[in-house]
Amino acid sequence: MKRSPLFHLALGTLIIIFAYIGGVINHQPSCQNMSNSEWKYNPSQIPTITTEKTPLDKSLGLPHNYDLIVKFKEGTPQSIISRFLGTLNINTLRTYSEIPSLSFISVTTSENLTLDDIIASYKANPNVEYVEPNFRYMVDAPSSTKKSPVIPNDPYFESLWGISNVGQEINNKPGGVNGVDINVLKAWELTTGDDQIVVGVVDTGIDYSHPDLKTNMWVNDKEIPNNGIDDDGNGVIDDVYGYNAVADNGDPMDDNDHGTHCAGTIGAAGDNGEGIVGVNWKVKLMGLKFLAADGSGSLNNALEAINYAIEMKKRGVNIRILSNSWGGGDYSKALHDAIKELNKQGILFVAAAGNSATDTDRYPHYPSSYQADNVLSVAAINNQDNIASFSNYGAKSVHVGAPGVDVYSTITGNDYAYFSGTSMATPHVSGVAALMLAHDPSLTPKEIINKIVTTATPVTALKGKTISGGRVNVYDAMTK
Repeated sequence: MKRSPLFHLALGTLIIIFAYIGGVINHQPSCQNMSNSEWKYNPSQIPTITTEKTPLDKSLGLPHNYDLIVKFKEGTPQSIISRFLGTLNINTLRTYSEIPSLSFISVTTSENLTLDDIIASYKANPNVEYVEPNFRYMVDAPSSTKKSPVIPNDPYFESLWGISNVGQEINNKPGGVNGVDINVLKAWELTTGDDQIVVGVVDTGIDYSHPDLKTNMWVNDKEIPNNGIDDDGNGVIDDVYGYNAVADNGDPMDDNDHGTHCAGTIGAAGDNGEGIVGVNWKVKLMGLKFLAADGSGSLNNALEAINYAIEMKKRGVNIRILSNSWGGGDYSKALHDAIKELNKQGILFVAAAGNSATDTDRYPHYPSSYQADNVLSVAAINNQDNIASFSNYGAKSVHVGAPGVDVYSTITGNDYAYFSGTSMATPHVSGVAALMLAHDPSLTPKEIINKIVTTATPVTALKGKTISGGRVNVYDAMTK
């Protein structure tokens, strides 16, 4: 291998330093052939700053090895480097092809010469920029105490068994099974969310004034609030927090509680000393109201809400997920086509499997049974890892299970309540998808679904009843 100039420079540096230490005793010119990167050192000799070698004074003691990293000053002439290195007695010299001017050198000297002595000697050479010991590193071994997970200061955190199940009593009912949750505490050590990710909640609206939600509400910064003008020209006046397809206006305020409850599970603000925490501490929630106060809505209004989401995505809003805790009606080609249009825009469609304890492989439930690359269907489980008594299922049509019984979350009027249903399981998975995107924004809807399915924690009660046969595991979905 052709010798690098750095090789010769490092070798010369050692000669000068050792000469400085030992002094000039004899002048017996000698130069070693440097055809190899491995050098054999003669213990009877020590390099000197005169670039010549002198016999080792036996009174100094036995030889001792030191490893150093040397950097020569930029612009040092090759002739000086070669002369300097060519007269050094070293055991090893190596250079780094992609890190210019650095050399590793192993030298042998008297035990009476300390490492500090040697380094000081090298620094005295005007051609040397710096010298360092060949530091040793160790892996950061874990402490004997297990690392504490990231726990927010939200006062009702213990009520969220879907987030952290330690067997606690829930809603005045017996405790669950430790660990039956979505494994988000470990995931929070990687990320607690990203306020650049927008999740559309297609539901009864969102109480955007709720203290646990308002900081995570999506805000249309191109719209001036309450001026009665369509400032951004999208056909909707004052659509600051989203769209109301029922009233065909820009106010998606919830008048039912259902949508607000779903929104809290996805993204109630974390560590704010208020109420609960969502799967994401930080996220942006867009209200897409198409269900009226009685919880019902029309196909047309559903299409209007989806259309709004697509239009805003094309206008630059980073909406990546629609959370859909609703269902009913027969197959609709129009709704199916609309969902496919969402897929073209890179928007995941998370849907509740339904609450009629039915096998949706035989009796499809819509929209969760639509076949599209961006549809993710969610069944409900309880805190004992059993499928909820009401939950639909399907070995080919339902992807995964998630917490959906006695779920505590936000409701209108600055309040909180326990709700149950696949409607409650769905926002858990919507939140999981948003957290995955916070960790890796490049994921497509199909990739998100594949990761959630393949990394789900196996659950006996879901085997043969969902595609994954398991419970959603956000940490594994993010890391495997």
